[in-house]
Amino acid sequence: MFQTERPRGTGRRAAGLAELVYHTTVREIRKDHRNALAGLAMNIAQTVIFVLAFYLMFTLIGARGAGLRGDFLLYLMSGIFLFLTHTKAVAAVVRADGPASAMMKHAPLNTAVTISAAALGSLYVQVLSLLVVLFFYHVLVTPVVIDDPVGAMAMVLVSWFSGVGVGMIFMAIKPWLPELTQIGVSVYSRTNMIASGKMFVANTLPGYMLPVFDWNPLFHAIDQARGEIFLNYTPHFTSALYPLWVGLALVAIGLMAEFFTRQRASVSWGAGR
Repeated sequence: MFQTERPRGTGRRAAGLAELVYHTTVREIRKDHRNALAGLAMNIAQTVIFVLAFYLMFTLIGARGAGLRGDFLLYLMSGIFLFLTHTKAVAAVVRADGPASAMMKHAPLNTAVTISAAALGSLYVQVLSLLVVLFFYHVLVTPVVIDDPVGAMAMVLVSWFSGVGVGMIFMAIKPWLPELTQIGVSVYSRTNMIASGKMFVANTLPGYMLPVFDWNPLFHAIDQARGEIFLNYTPHFTSALYPLWVGLALVAIGLMAEFFTRQRASVSWGAGR
C-alpha cells in the first residue's frame, strides 16, 4: 500500500513520463468511443461530409475555379483538413483534465501530461483520417499528386500546433469562466469557417480585404499548404513562420496562465458541473 519512491536517473524519468503520456493519450482517444475504429470512422465521415457539402455549394454557385489550376477536390480537402485539425486541437485541449479534475489525485499525473495527451490524441486521429481519405480518393477517384508532401505535412503540424496554443488559452480561462469559455470556443470555431480562408486563396483577395484575414494563423497555414500541394500556386501574401510564432507565443502565455490557475484551483470549482 505504501511505497518509498526511489530516486531515478534522467533517462528513466523521461521514459516514465513518455509512457504516462502514451497511456493518457490512448485514454483520451477512447474517451468518446470505446471502440477506436468507431471513433476514427466518425471522424472520417465528418471530413467526407464537409468536403461533399462544400463541393456541392461551390458547384451550385459556379465558383469551381478556386483561383488556381489543379484538382478542385484536393483544393477543398486541403482547407478542410487543416481547418478540422486546428479546431479539433482547440476543442481537445479545452476538454483536457484540469487542476481540479479527480484524475489529478493520481500522483504521477499532472496538467502537462493531460494537455499533451489531449493534443497528441487529436493529432493522431486527424492525421489517420487524412491518410485514409486521401488513400481512398487516390484509389477510387483519381491519383493524388502533391508537389511537396513534406512541406504540406509541415503545414498540417503548424495548424495543429497553433490550435494547441489557442486551446491552452481557453483552458486556462475555463476554471474561472466555464460557460463563457464554451461560448468563446464555439464562436472561435465558427468564425474560422470563413476567417480560415479555406474557401479561397490569399492571392485572389483584394488588398483591402487582406487585413480581415491576415491576423489568423490558420489562414496563413492553409494558404501556405496550398502552395506546397499545387505546383501552379505560389503564396505571396502569407507566411509559413507566422502561425508557428503565434503558436509558440500562445503556448507560452497559456502555460503561464495555466500555472496561475493551477495554484488557485479548488476541487469545489467542479462541484455541480
